Amino acid sequence: MESLRILIADDESIIRLDLRKTLESMGHRVVAEATDGRSAVELARKNELDLAILDIRMPEMDGLDAAKIITEEKICPVLLLTAYSQQDLIDRAKEAGVFGYLVKPFKEADLLPAIEIAISRYKELEALEKEVSSLQDKLETRKLVDRAKGILMDKRGMSEQEAFRWIQLQSMNARKSMREVAEAIILTQDV
Repeated sequence: MESLRILIADDESIIRLDLRKTLESMGHRVVAEATDGRSAVELARKNELDLAILDIRMPEMDGLDAAKIITEEKICPVLLLTAYSQQDLIDRAKEAGVFGYLVKPFKEADLLPAIEIAISRYKELEALEKEVSSLQDKLETRKLVDRAKGILMDKRGMSEQEAFRWIQLQSMNARKSMREVAEAIILTQDV
């Protein structure tokens, strides 16, 4: 695994030190450390991170609330490292969108697969979100082109195939996307 840029947040300095040493021995870089959830969120926003490892119980803002913000802002995947394994905390962790949950005390042998899985799942989610966005864009383009074809069919008496071909030719000649041509047709119709 390549070297990762990691944020660690735990209110216990001994845990942070131990975790830092473990991560560095694995070849990773701890680029930021926090003692509470609020600081963890701010540091996550300011640093380019590959992973955030947060404790659940911290002052000011707990790790679950911090994880939810970091996840919603799509900063990086979050791995929770905590001494608590109650079901209500696990449920909150799922709602927060964390990518891993390890119970202390941990061993390096436990940490390595948890990190790899968190990174892998995060990359899969990013790829899915890009695909969904692309499909939404294609669907919106198709709707606009269909609407523009309808306008050309009504106003110019073209067949559906002729209207599509006309939009396609205008797109190539003007070096604009079919979506841009369709939007222009719709705009002139709406004026």
